[in-house]
Amino acid sequence: MSRQQIVAGNWKLNGSKALINAFNEHFTHTDIPNVSIMLFVPALYAEAVDKSAFCVGVQNISEHSSGAHTGELSVAMLNDLGIKYTLVGHSERRQMYGDSNAVVAKKVSVALDADITPILCVGESLETRDAGQVNEFIQAQLDSVIELVGIAGLSRCVVAYEPIWAIGTGHTATPEQAQAVHAFIRQYIASKDAMSAQQISILYGGSVNAQTASDLFAQPDIDGGLVGGASLQQADFLTICQAANQRG
Repeated sequence: MSRQQIVAGNWKLNGSKALINAFNEHFTHTDIPNVSIMLFVPALYAEAVDKSAFCVGVQNISEHSSGAHTGELSVAMLNDLGIKYTLVGHSERRQMYGDSNAVVAKKVSVALDADITPILCVGESLETRDAGQVNEFIQAQLDSVIELVGIAGLSRCVVAYEPIWAIGTGHTATPEQAQAVHAFIRQYIASKDAMSAQQISILYGGSVNAQTASDLFAQPDIDGGLVGGASLQQADFLTICQAANQRG
């Protein structure tokens, strides 16, 4: 069976109401039937995104349900607003805000319990790659989630592979490098459950842009992209979505 093709734009700490309105206008009548187009905008703007054009998500959730956690977002709040997607474990959250594998796994668990789809981000640093430990590192990130929610829980997620060394650094993974890690992720999931491995979408998130998207999406185990900077440019983001649509 064919896997869902997804292009997800992560706006990070960028954007404005005017930009969202421009995206709404630009994409509402665009025909890209084979792709789920997701926008992960700053949470203040989530309700302004046209849900007929985009699947709307937030960039992070709390592992806590309520209480004294200033600045956090709970899954109940997402459900209240009809938001069905969240990024979990983005490398910036892991590096800058201390989201450990255990915390990431807990966030996946609370999201799934609330019927929210997590886009689970995994990926290695340049030091880890140079040490030849990429597979072991990513396996540990996956195992922490599997240990908490099982392979059945992981199969309800979308996985996004984002090599930290290829995000905003000027370094770019080749399509072959990206495919090799995607293949490992799918093979590892298959070792737990073959059907889950066939069905789960695995996105690539290392500086995907309008020039690289087609070659990346042509790889057999890459099911779309988690797009950073290029997702803030309407024309570039549309080109990336169209590249995924050709695969779909």
